[in-house]
Amino acid sequence: MTLVDQVRQAGVVGAGGGGFPTHVKLRAQAATVIANGAECEPLLHKDAVLMEREAAAVVAGMRLSMEAVGAKDGVVAIKAKKRGAVEAIQRACQGTPVRVALLGDYYPAGDEYDLVYTVTGRLIPPGGIPLQVGVVVSNVETLTNVAAAAHGRPVTHKTLTLAGAVRQPATVRAPLGATFHDLILAHGGFATPDPVLCIGGLMMGETTENLDAPVTKTTTGVVVLPRQHHVIQRKLQPAPTQARIGKSACDQCRYCTEFCPRYLLGYAVEPHQVMRSLAFTATGAAHWNQWAALCCSCGLCTLLACPEELFPKEACDQAKAALRQAGLRWSGPTTVKPHPLRDGRHVPIATLLKKLALTSYDHPAPWRPTDWRPPRLTLPLKQSAGIPARPCVTAGDRVVADQLLADVPHEALGVPLHAPMAARVVAVTDRIELEPLL
Repeated sequence: MTLVDQVRQAGVVGAGGGGFPTHVKLRAQAATVIANGAECEPLLHKDAVLMEREAAAVVAGMRLSMEAVGAKDGVVAIKAKKRGAVEAIQRACQGTPVRVALLGDYYPAGDEYDLVYTVTGRLIPPGGIPLQVGVVVSNVETLTNVAAAAHGRPVTHKTLTLAGAVRQPATVRAPLGATFHDLILAHGGFATPDPVLCIGGLMMGETTENLDAPVTKTTTGVVVLPRQHHVIQRKLQPAPTQARIGKSACDQCRYCTEFCPRYLLGYAVEPHQVMRSLAFTATGAAHWNQWAALCCSCGLCTLLACPEELFPKEACDQAKAALRQAGLRWSGPTTVKPHPLRDGRHVPIATLLKKLALTSYDHPAPWRPTDWRPPRLTLPLKQSAGIPARPCVTAGDRVVADQLLADVPHEALGVPLHAPMAARVVAVTDRIELEPLL
């Protein structure tokens, strides 16, 4: 069995939030493999903690991936300030063709377009993917899962950070399907009576009041904040309200564009132009939407740049959705030339924390081992790009740890799902609900 087959059967996907099935990347040919350990979402630490603890597995997964795609160059990209992670990975790299690249402490250093340019000097074509410049990028946790898959171990647990308004900030390894409510209560509890979750981080994550949302294969962490926190109040504004505010108040100052990391790399992303479309009905909307097509949804425009606290990132998200619905792809300029002031406009994480009133929550989230067994598990059938997995169990079945719960046709884009522990199947809908057995 090839590594590609092993990785597919293990259900490995991008563990940094992207969720693209990893076996598809490993079918390609590339000159360079980059391990993305940038981890630039404020307050999240899972990648740094994982690299400190499992450096050998990261490098092992990197070497397996390099062999699969025929790459001669392997690079683990880490922020220089993560000294423990840097030292651990450098030790693990000794005697291997893998090296470390040190990154600055700015946001969003982990964006693939930014990361590939920083590490290799190559610019991904507009609307393209790293493979088009001979690069495969994988999150560091994804690479540990590749190494595990080579030994027949499927993805059943997720490393993630619990941060923000929690009593004990920590990085833990949780079974897939555990709810954030149960997970946080089991690890010290909430530090606010009215918590709201930012799953995946405050900048690019999902903001939800549903404390029973489950841990999935793409969960990097959760930032808990009080409902009255200013950023949460903004994020919970309904989309029509956000658009109405933007339509009435945007004065086209361009700060959203001038701070945009994709614009500074030379791509035709101009959020201020997208904001103009809020004043239109149908006429002209398709034209202005094109300025959002290459947006990476980092959130800097909404949460940092706009002096009037409008919602350009959300306008770009809506524009991209409209483009997808219309079946339109990028048709703008293809020449890319980085802005001469790009390096001087990087946004330091410390600046972002201060701007977002998060400094009081900026605490270490050390590794916390646990043998916790949740009272329930809820596993969505779709946890990656592609189609949902198809259940191969029914209500009433008993399953053992690592057992296949749902699969996808061999040639379809998607990944299988496995049981994190021995359990009884309670229900099967668009998710599989399990009751762990003692």
